[in-house]
Amino acid sequence: MTRTASIPTAGTDAPRVGARGWAALIVLMLPVLLVSVDNTVLSFALPEISIALAPSGAEQLWIIDVYPLVLAGLLVTMGTLGDRFGRRRMLLIGASGFAAVSVLAAFAPTAGLLIAARALLGFFGAMLMPSTLSLLRSIFVNRDQRRLAIAVWASAFSAGSALGPIVGGFLLEHFSWGSVFLIAVPVLIPLLIAAPLLVPESRDPNPGRIDLLSIALSMAAMIPVVYAIKSLAVDGPSVVAGAWALLGVVMGVLFVRRQLRAEIPMLDMALFRRGTFSGAILVNLLSVVALVGFLYFVSQHLQLVLGLSPMMAGLALVPGMAVMIVAGLGVVPISRRVAPHLVVPIGLAFSVAGYLIVAFTTHEHGVAPLIIAFVVLGIGIGAAETISNELILSSAPAEKAGAASAVSETAYELGAVLGTAVLGGIITAFYRAAIVLPAGLPTETADAARETLAGAYTASNELSGTLGDELWQAAADAFGSGVFITSLIGAGLVVVAGVIAAVTLRTRTPR
Repeated sequence: MTRTASIPTAGTDAPRVGARGWAALIVLMLPVLLVSVDNTVLSFALPEISIALAPSGAEQLWIIDVYPLVLAGLLVTMGTLGDRFGRRRMLLIGASGFAAVSVLAAFAPTAGLLIAARALLGFFGAMLMPSTLSLLRSIFVNRDQRRLAIAVWASAFSAGSALGPIVGGFLLEHFSWGSVFLIAVPVLIPLLIAAPLLVPESRDPNPGRIDLLSIALSMAAMIPVVYAIKSLAVDGPSVVAGAWALLGVVMGVLFVRRQLRAEIPMLDMALFRRGTFSGAILVNLLSVVALVGFLYFVSQHLQLVLGLSPMMAGLALVPGMAVMIVAGLGVVPISRRVAPHLVVPIGLAFSVAGYLIVAFTTHEHGVAPLIIAFVVLGIGIGAAETISNELILSSAPAEKAGAASAVSETAYELGAVLGTAVLGGIITAFYRAAIVLPAGLPTETADAARETLAGAYTASNELSGTLGDELWQAAADAFGSGVFITSLIGAGLVVVAGVIAAVTLRTRTPR
């Protein structure tokens, strides 16, 4: 018989959970670990994928971005369906599909098929993430316990990101790139076994009818906007990008108007009138943009420019990931006494400093400055993610936890798309503009070297004598100039996040 969790009023005086609740938290961390491992592993596997499948620059970005693109388009829909049909049920369906498609992705023979598999992973991943966060909202009704649980949940992203380079580096040094996708299978099998035993089912007691038009409008709003951003980052301003952006905006306006008129809306737009909710969403989004964009170009710099193996490149980022976990957990007792509009901007100031370290030390071509930069960056990201996710959940009614969680995850995944598409697109554009190819290169070799850093790396290894060395030196210098500009832009985005936090996250100081 299915057990459905009751939804008492949450607060510091609400009932506290025992060992079973914390065991459920461990189970719910598994898909979070998986998604973060998947993102980091893919960034580190990208050089080998580029060499094996020879994708174009656009295909290389699509391999990374199609997953969060599909995920972002479906998160609100899946979160709402979870509220209606059961969040645990959606979690189990998503886990089953994710594991099966991961096996298909591992053996994709072409870049196109890998992109298609990543799109399917986005479909099933959209069932996973809102369910985990909304189930935490229904399990941990005591706010002090929930704040700690969300800190652990948010830290799981960092832990997975730290584990990903090490596990992925080991796999990439001993097996083909497809092995990184098979990690999902041993992670999700324990979830499928333990979740029915430990995680109680929960749903909205008054979900209303299924609004197919709202579901279609939400997808029609998200996907064109994200696609337009990608097109703008890769190809520059164009009529096509503008048309997609306009279509997304129009669909978004229609979606909002329908929600405002509905008796029981798919997404309660009144939530966005609360400064803490909207501000926390924006802080969440910009923090993820900064983190994912940093990992995108630093992973290539470590492996291709500095010549580190995938394993060593992963180990170089472990200190930063560890600090991010510590910051996410350490901010919990601080947030009980200091208001979030003070804590978050102070934390993000460290992240700004991390980006500036990268901007002004890339000319040294050393590993140490990048390690230090990521450690400093991780302090602010870890603190901001914990506080913003807790504010998003506490601002929403418990019965709408799935929809609120979906908005939070949409911000996260949209941030992942923007981090890769915008910051990744900027560094690619600067690389192409700055590279000065040596004379005497064959046309095909020159085109490949001009397209991506990985293309230049492969081409330089195929050339003999000084010509190959000259090509690689030109590519490394061009990439370094792109890192400088991209780091300054990343620092600017974090500054914007800090200002938003200072203005919007003004809540009563907790007891």
